[in-house]
Parts: sequence; structure tokens; C-alpha cells
Amino acid sequence: PWNEYVSDHFDLGKAQELLDKDHYGLEKVKERIVEYLAVLKLKGDMKSPILCLAGPPGVGKTSLGKSIADAVGRKYIRMSLGGLRDESEIRGHRKTYIGAMPGRIIQNMRKAGQSNPVFVLDEIDKVLGMNVQGDPSAALLEVLDPEQNGTFYDNYLETSFDLSRVLFIATANNLGNIHPALLDRMEIIDIAGYLLEEKIQIAKRHLIPKQLKENGMDKKKLVFSDEIIEKIILDYSRESGVRNLEKLIAKVIRKKASQFVQEGKIKGKQITLQDLHHALGAPIFQKERSLDASVSGVATGLAWTAVG
Repeated sequence: PWNEYVSDHFDLGKAQELLDKDHYGLEKVKERIVEYLAVLKLKGDMKSPILCLAGPPGVGKTSLGKSIADAVGRKYIRMSLGGLRDESEIRGHRKTYIGAMPGRIIQNMRKAGQSNPVFVLDEIDKVLGMNVQGDPSAALLEVLDPEQNGTFYDNYLETSFDLSRVLFIATANNLGNIHPALLDRMEIIDIAGYLLEEKIQIAKRHLIPKQLKENGMDKKKLVFSDEIIEKIILDYSRESGVRNLEKLIAKVIRKKASQFVQEGKIKGKQITLQDLHHALGAPIFQKERSLDASVSGVATGLAWTAVG
């Protein structure tokens, strides 16, 4: 599919709508994506910048890539780089080797059937550095440089290939592990964790409907009030993403599902505090207060980590 380019749908209103539908919050990220699409529309042909979404696990970095592909109307390819240690995975093998094949990038292009897909490079901070099989992170330098990737050379193709129309989106948890030269070539978009209010909205709009459906309870609609969701977030799950929150919600729903199957009915569709204690046990976190009376030699401290 080497000369097949898909023409993009540039309805910025629709793109914004799609991004809002799939992800709650993340305003800065969405704004940057819409700006990017606007420039692409004006210019028609643009050396795609390389966006790198950096943030803690479970904040929706990978799924943002999927939403971007939907918004632009291009094919979506995801390539996980976690634990990649062989340079020829990216560059391809020379044809003299037995079992030689092109690199993963060219293979994925062939699979997509078009030369300008949205290409998500997942976990770019987990690529191994220099080792016996070469240095894969150095091989990525050419792929991710908008100035150079118009003539990306794959050892198997033995000719240069134009990657400049591909929209590359990298995701990473920890920027400290990325090769400095690689970091320099990407535009970093920081995705911090979600606030309590955002998490409540995400739970109501996305997590609860999804888990009700996955646990076979979508016909017996259970009702989670805002207070109950807040209680789950504050007492049981302190993290910047929403993955753990989703597991806890699933746990509560499963308890109700098992009650329904055993007794043939559910006692109350409204989830209560008692249900929470029954499903999740005693609260794990307590809300801490600052000291009322100041005591000499005692201070209120605040700790911060990359994940919340």
C-alpha cells in the first residue's frame, strides 16, 4: 500500500466532540490535538510532529491515540515497545539472513494498508538501551525525527521509505528512562492524574456502564450515587489513574450479581455504604487533618510521587 494515502476528515467540531465523548477532562491534551488538526487542514501536507503523552498508568494515554485516529479518520496501529531489545525489530534484517523480514514499522504499514496511519508507540520508556543486539532506542531516532523520517531506510526493503505523513504518538510513564536525544525529538504533553470531581464523572459516564455490561448486570441497573463513588475513591483507591477504581466498582457489582443469582432478586438497586463494606472490606485510607494546636517540633508534611 505504499502510495495509498487516506484523505483526512477535518471537521474540528466533530473531532472535539469525539475526544470529549471518549475522555473526560484532559483539556490541555485535547486542545493540542485540535490545534494540530487545524494546522494540518490549513497546510494540507504537514511534517507530522511526534507527540509524546507522558503520565502515570491508567490515565488513558493509549486510548487517546485510538480517539485521535477516529477523529482524523485514519487507521490506528499500536506497537508496544516494552522490552524491545533488538535493533532489527525496527530497522529490518538484511536479506542475507535466513528468516529475514522487514522491521515492525514497515510490517505494520503493510497491515494497515495505507501510508499515513496513526501510529501509537506504546511504552517508549521501556525500550532497552545498548546491548548485544544493537541499540533499539538509537534506531528509533530516525523514525521519530520529522526532518529525517521522510527517508527512513529499512534494511530489508533496501530503499528509503517516507514516514513523514504518519502521525506518531508515543506514550511513556517515566521520562527519565528515555534516551535524551529521543526525548529531544518529541513534543511532550504531560497528562497529570485526575481530580476527585473528574474521577466521579469518569466513573458515572464510562466505568460503571462498562462494568455493569461486563458483569451481566446491565439489565438490572444498579445505582451508584455521587457520595458512594466519592467514598470508593477517597477510602479505597488513591491513585492518579482510574484503573484501580474500575476494579473496585467491578467488585461491588460482582457481589450484587452473586446475590442476584443465589436469591433470584436484588435487595435494593441503590448501592449503600453497607454494600461497600460487604464487598470491599474496611476503608484502606483515612482522611488526615492538619494539626489543630501547634506543637513545637511537629510539622504537617506533604508527600508527592509520580503516581499521585
